[in-house]
Amino acid sequence: MDSLDAFARAKLAALDQASLRRSLSETTQLEGPWVERDGRRMLSFCCNDYLNLTTHPTVVQAALEATRRFGVGAGGSRLVTGNHPLYAALEDRLARLKGTEAACVFGSGYLANAGIIPALVGRHDLLLVDELAHACIWTGARLAGGSVLSFRHNDAAHAAQMLAGARPHHEHALILTDSVFSMDGDLAPLPALAALAEQHDAWLMTDDAHGIGVLGGGRGAVHAGDQPARVPLQMGTLSKAIGAYGGYLCASRPVIELIRTRARTFIYATGLPPGTVAAAIAALDLIAAQPDYAALPVRKARLFTSLVGLPEAVSPIVPVIIGAAPAALAASRLLAESGFLVSAIRPPTVPAGTSRLRFTFTAQHSDDAITRLAALVRAEIMVAA
Repeated sequence: MDSLDAFARAKLAALDQASLRRSLSETTQLEGPWVERDGRRMLSFCCNDYLNLTTHPTVVQAALEATRRFGVGAGGSRLVTGNHPLYAALEDRLARLKGTEAACVFGSGYLANAGIIPALVGRHDLLLVDELAHACIWTGARLAGGSVLSFRHNDAAHAAQMLAGARPHHEHALILTDSVFSMDGDLAPLPALAALAEQHDAWLMTDDAHGIGVLGGGRGAVHAGDQPARVPLQMGTLSKAIGAYGGYLCASRPVIELIRTRARTFIYATGLPPGTVAAAIAALDLIAAQPDYAALPVRKARLFTSLVGLPEAVSPIVPVIIGAAPAALAASRLLAESGFLVSAIRPPTVPAGTSRLRFTFTAQHSDDAITRLAALVRAEIMVAA
C-alpha cells in the first residue's frame, strides 16, 4: 500500500499548496442561527437551515415521537420493508405544496438527482444542463449516458440555440437547472425555459433545494412569479429550509410511478429513518401555515445587500466574490474573530478565480446582527475584494 499512501500524500500536498484542502470542523447546532465551534459560541451565516426549523420544538417533538413508535431506522429499502406509514403523509404534503399529482421521497437530494435523471432519459436522448448546475445534476446527467450539452448560465437564448440544433437528432430531451443557484443565489429564468421546453417537446426539471420553504410563500421558485412556471419535474431536498433530511421529486402520477420502478437510487437504498420523515412533515405543516415567516430569509438577505451596496438579493444566498482561495480563507478567519461563522467557498465548488464568502440568511437572524456584520464586511472585506 506504499504507493497508495504516497499518491494520497502528494495529492494532499498539492491541495495544501493551492489552499484547496478541505478539513472538518466539529460544530454543534444551538438555538436558531447560533452554533458552537472550537469552544466558542458563534452566529452562523453559512447554514442552509433558512427557517431555523432544525431546532424548532414542534419539529423536534415530531421526530422524537416517531422514533419512539417506529424505531431509529427504516430497516430496508422502501420497496421491501422500509416504507413505513409516514411516507404517504410526507409525499402527500409535498405534492400539495408544489401543486403536483404525486411525489416520491429519496434518501437525499444527491441520490434523487442521481436516480431520477437516468430513469427518464438514456443514450439516445439529449440532456441540456445549465453550466453552473449543482454537482448532483451533473452526476445524474452523466449517468444517463445520453448526449450532454451545457448552456451558458441562465442564458435561455443560448439554450434555445443549442436545442434548435440538437433536438431533431434525439428521441427525448431533458433541460436541467437549479431554480436557485446555491453559490450565487440567483434564480433560473424558469418561465423562459418552460416555454422553450414546450416549443421543442423537451422536459424541464428543476432542483429547488434552495427555493422550497423560502420563495413563493414557501412553495418554492416555481411559484415565485405572478403565475407558476410550467415545470413538470420539480426536484428538491428536505435538508435545507425544511430542516430535516432527504430528497424528493414532485411530478405527475405516471412519472412518479415510473420513478419508483426505475430509479436505482430509490430501489436499492434504505428508507429514511421514521423520525426524519416525521420531522419533515411537521416542518411542511409549519411552512404552509406561516407564509409570512417563510418570506423572512429573503428580507434579511435584502437588508444585508442594501447595507453593503450589492444588488438586491432574490434568495437567502448572497456571495461576496474575493477571487483567490487564500484571500477568501483569510476573510473567513477575520469574520470568525468577530464571532461570525461564514465559510470560504473555493474551487472546484466554484470556478477558479471566484473563491468567495457565501452568506446565507435565516428567519431568526436579528436586524442588529446583520447590521453589525454588514459594517464589518464593508469596512474590512469589500475594500480588499
